[in-house]
Amino acid sequence: MQVDFHGREITVKLVYYGPALSGKTTNLQAIHQLVTAETAGRLMTLETRDDRTLFFDLLPLTFSGGKNLQVRFKLFTVPGQVMHNATRRLVLQGADGTAFIADSQKTETKANQQAFLNMRENLSENGIDPDSHPVVIQFNKRDLPGVRTDAEIDRMASKGREPVFKAVAIRGVGVIETFLGLTELTWRHLEAKHQLHEKFGLEPEEFLSTVRERLGIGRAAE
Repeated sequence: MQVDFHGREITVKLVYYGPALSGKTTNLQAIHQLVTAETAGRLMTLETRDDRTLFFDLLPLTFSGGKNLQVRFKLFTVPGQVMHNATRRLVLQGADGTAFIADSQKTETKANQQAFLNMRENLSENGIDPDSHPVVIQFNKRDLPGVRTDAEIDRMASKGREPVFKAVAIRGVGVIETFLGLTELTWRHLEAKHQLHEKFGLEPEEFLSTVRERLGIGRAAE
């Protein structure tokens, strides 16, 4: 988290991690399309010839925190290919929260497991405790054949600490819910660590309610 006291701006870094072609970039593209121009900035992406992310994508989202305070979320993706691990680790530096995007297809189970372990290793390499770091998991590509059933995913979710979401990112399904889940988990972690309410008069529930409203999700959808 970065704080600009003079400009009254807080910047929170969220990283979308996962194996190659799991839908990390698609998540950011969907968010960019679903939120208003007032909230989302320009989506920057760098791709290779086969449409895979080479370095990273970046999407800034800005919300009002009240009392002339702006809260900016910077959403990054990492490249999925193993050969770009140094870049993955670099992008993960200073991350406040991470969304792990898994491929729901059973054939991608090993790739998901390897990428998840790699994420934890890179968090540790960056001096971030992977056991306390805010992480949510999204099982994407729910519309494809050969995917894990909802019951299987629910069983896996019950065994872990991370909130789990199901998505079809290419259609925008489950994308906002994943982002909101990560935002809430990360914000509560930052509040406990930095006492943002005390320093900025930023009431956590009030701010998160504002984020929900701007994303088109009211309290009834919690």
